[in-house]
Amino acid sequence: MRSRTLVRVAVVAVAASLAGGIVTAAHAHDDGHRQGPYAWPQRLIDHSPDLVQPKAITVDRSIGDRRAAQEVHLAQQLYTFWNTGEQKYLDAAVSPRFKDNTLPAGRPQGPTGPVFASKNFRAAVPDLTCELADLLVTGDKITARLVFRGHFTGAFNGVQGKGQSVDFNAIDIQHVGTDKIIEDWHIEDNATLLSQLGVDG
Repeated sequence: MRSRTLVRVAVVAVAASLAGGIVTAAHAHDDGHRQGPYAWPQRLIDHSPDLVQPKAITVDRSIGDRRAAQEVHLAQQLYTFWNTGEQKYLDAAVSPRFKDNTLPAGRPQGPTGPVFASKNFRAAVPDLTCELADLLVTGDKITARLVFRGHFTGAFNGVQGKGQSVDFNAIDIQHVGTDKIIEDWHIEDNATLLSQLGVDG
C-alpha cells in the first residue's frame, strides 16, 4: 500500500510542478486552430509502428518544437526497450555515460544496468510489456508513468511461476543531455509486484 501511495504522490507532484506553460494531448490545440494528430503536442510523437505510443502526453511548449520532439522520441525509444527487451532501443536512447541515481542493489551502474534488469525480469515474466501511460516533458527532464504487465511463467528468487498476472506501476524521471539521456531516477511499486509473484519482500 505504501508503494502505491508513493507512486500516486509522485504523479500528482510532477503534474503540479508542470502546471504552467504546458499543453496536454487530451485537450491539445495548436493556437486553437488544429486538433488531432497534427496538433501540439500530438505532432511531436513518432508514430512508427515499432515504437511505444504514449497514452497521454504533456509538454512544456517553451522548450520549442525541435527539443520537445527530441525528448519525446528518446522517451519512446527508451520505453520501447522496456516493452520489448531489444537493446538497440536502449542504445539509441541513453548515453554511454548514463548514470542510474536510484541504483538497486546488485544492478550494474551505467547502460548495462537496464540490460541486466530487463534480462533478469524477463526470465520471470517472458511476455512482459511496458505501457507508456503518461509522458511529461519539461525543460531537460522527461517524467513517465509506466504500467508493466505480463505473466509469471518463469522463475524469480527460487520461486517458479504458475502463470500469475503481473500488473504494476513505476515512475521514471530522465535527464536529457545534448542528444541522449544521461541520468535517471526511478521508483517501482515493488510491494504490488512481489505480492503478485508470491515472493516475500
